[in-house]
Amino acid sequence: MEAFTVRDLREPTAELIRATERGNLAVVTKHGNPVFVAVPFDKLLLERGVRASLALRLFDDDALTAAQAAKVAGLSLEEFIQCVGAAGFAVVRTPASELDSELVVIAQHGRIR
Repeated sequence: MEAFTVRDLREPTAELIRATERGNLAVVTKHGNPVFVAVPFDKLLLERGVRASLALRLFDDDALTAAQAAKVAGLSLEEFIQCVGAAGFAVVRTPASELDSELVVIAQHGRIR
């Protein structure tokens, strides 16, 4: 997600447009406070709508948890996870090194045999 200030918009808005063309959300701020979000007008937006598209992108940018993004999208957590998969985004993004250490902890507690 990219951020722009109102002052940035006084200049040509080309960078804001380029950011959204690259598929990025862009937040425009005024005095450090968010004013609006530019959401790319793409297939995801057309298929899922504004709320779900915004939620998916914020989740994909790690700005929201799945539960938070589900609320933004107006979906249950289960529905949102299905939406994430259907949109082609990864639902679980834990690095392999962390998965290995988690498996060790689980094995130590007798949950894996």
